[in-house]
Amino acid sequence: MKNRNQFLIPLLVVMSLMFIWNLSRNINDVLIPHLKRACQLTDFQSSLVQSAFFGGYFLLALPVGQYIRRFGYRAGMITGLLMAAVGAFLFFPAAETRFYPLFLAALFIMAAGFTFLEVTATPYLSILGDPEKASSRLSLAAAVGSIGATIGPYVGAVFLLHATDTSEATVQQFSPGQLADYLNAEAQLVKIPYLSLGALFVVLGAMLFFIKMPDIQEEGEENIRLKTIFKYTHTVLGALGVFCYLGAEVGIVSFLIRYAKSLEINELGEQKAALFITLFMALVLVGRLAGAYFLQKVNPSKMLAACALGAMGLVALAMFSTGYLSILSLSVVGLFTSVMYPILFTLSIKNLGAYTKTGSSLIIMSIVGGAIVPPLMGLISDIHSIRFAFVLPVLCYAYILYYAQKGHIIK
Repeated sequence: MKNRNQFLIPLLVVMSLMFIWNLSRNINDVLIPHLKRACQLTDFQSSLVQSAFFGGYFLLALPVGQYIRRFGYRAGMITGLLMAAVGAFLFFPAAETRFYPLFLAALFIMAAGFTFLEVTATPYLSILGDPEKASSRLSLAAAVGSIGATIGPYVGAVFLLHATDTSEATVQQFSPGQLADYLNAEAQLVKIPYLSLGALFVVLGAMLFFIKMPDIQEEGEENIRLKTIFKYTHTVLGALGVFCYLGAEVGIVSFLIRYAKSLEINELGEQKAALFITLFMALVLVGRLAGAYFLQKVNPSKMLAACALGAMGLVALAMFSTGYLSILSLSVVGLFTSVMYPILFTLSIKNLGAYTKTGSSLIIMSIVGGAIVPPLMGLISDIHSIRFAFVLPVLCYAYILYYAQKGHIIK
């Protein structure tokens, strides 16, 4: 009992971190339409919110791993929280100046902090208690993170969006002075949520400084370079699958509000449209909980193929339908994407042996899909239409279907 109790507080701390960073990350989906209005951006420019955020993960995944190997996991968590706090606090001068690159810099620094937290969380949860129950703890932690991801869009909508939108026609009739006042007032809305997050990160970092956390002793790090992993085709193709999975998911939720507005449904403003992002994330949570049961009974590659087909069909249905059916179709995609990442991850690192950590690093880097696919969708939207931009998620899910059927086979 004593041994169990000594892990309880550290376990709660790490799960709390997962909740907070997932909540913070998914506010971005609401931040995109907000900054598009406040900074008068195109769809492509507004999508750079995700590029700045997920680009931070891509660029810093390996350096963060080196930092943690040198200074330890506890130091990594504290550093990550303080760095995320700096990024959150930068939203204050960004709002004062309405300088969009400063918003992007703030998001990049927040992402750098979250990279520290993500790299430390999984191994910590693995050793906090009975090793035979490690997968159970990881599943519970993933569920806690999904709760944060579900709440995030709602929190963002409450603080950043309005119950009644100001139409573009009304904005265009503003005098230069009225327009400046309107845009400045919009930019000011980010202060309360992000300064609150920054303060929370500082408090959590201070708590971690005083809380006793168990040490993780790493056994013999393999001296293996990242490039050696490329001889394992199922791993490389799997990393591309993760690229497509995250790119498609982030692309869908990033433009879901923008897409909902294009449908011109009466009384469906931005704040109400954000509820469909919450629904998307809630279905991700439901799918992960259900997947923990069904993956014990169903072949993972077959389930991945079924999920990819379901996601493709729903996005296609959204593209060729109108009204609430169209927007609901996109929201239900969350149910089918929920188990894609764990299946892709496990199939990709299968039979890697000493190369497992290196393969994992490649997969972590492949989440850069969340930085690349949304801007491409934004570019298509600016050139053609927001509806046509959703062809990219369809192509992403088509590739995942290929990987589920053939790409995962070890040669």
